[in-house]
Amino acid sequence: MDSAKRARAEAWLKYGNDLGLGPYFRNRTPLDASPAVESTLTPSFEMAARTKSAANSRSAPAAAPSPKASSAPSSMVGASLPVISSAPGPTLFEAAERKVGETLDDIRADLGECTRCRLHKTRNKIVFGVGNPKAELVFVGEGPGHDEDVQGEPFVGRAGKLLTQMIEAMSLRREDVYICNVVKCRPPENRLPEKDEIATCSPFLLRQLDAIQPKVICCLGACAAQTMLATAQGISKFRGEWFDFRGSKLIATYHPAYLLRNPPAKSEVWKDLQKVMAVLGLQPKKR
Repeated sequence: MDSAKRARAEAWLKYGNDLGLGPYFRNRTPLDASPAVESTLTPSFEMAARTKSAANSRSAPAAAPSPKASSAPSSMVGASLPVISSAPGPTLFEAAERKVGETLDDIRADLGECTRCRLHKTRNKIVFGVGNPKAELVFVGEGPGHDEDVQGEPFVGRAGKLLTQMIEAMSLRREDVYICNVVKCRPPENRLPEKDEIATCSPFLLRQLDAIQPKVICCLGACAAQTMLATAQGISKFRGEWFDFRGSKLIATYHPAYLLRNPPAKSEVWKDLQKVMAVLGLQPKKR
């Protein structure tokens, strides 16, 4: 291994150790982005929501070819994003034990009334996840907010309503997908989860993803994306790129809360969602 590769590998492992998940970290494999879905739809998810049909039925997904794996590093990779650019190997958390046949109910029972980290001291309800246990698409956010903490369900506030509109614009319903977060309890004042909190809670997220085995995982926001991809680089550097994650295709895009503050970014998110739709064989909802 030359000095440059060694330096990247050491930076990678240091990040994993800092996060408390060092033993699970391995190289990830960028994937070629699938072609965007041709569409005349505008990126206004509010408009898509207003055009919801009375039946609110989903379009049947057609078979779509999976993107081909590539051993070459993605073009977005920079010096601050360590990548081991060898032949394809184990991905993030690949060393973690897989529990064959485990269900979401099993995982929720194991989680119990969790007191494993400090977040339990200020939470109201654990926000485990909601949706189709066999979903082809899983959305992963950062953590519950106030409304989610009160109701015990992810993405039910203003950002959640926008996420629902995004899902509907893809010709899907909330009940067709699965929605969860990196941490299950609300951080005080909606702060970012701490590294030790992520290290304690993210194994439950990993087990959820293993139980569901989705085709696509969509990370919403920097916290989810940085946790899953083991990087401290800003999300704008790799947003919209495809990665392999334990047999699923993973893509990161901006969080709906960010879109509420920066509406022009909706067009960028819509491009990312079109890539997801192409993999799932979905057509955008007609106006």
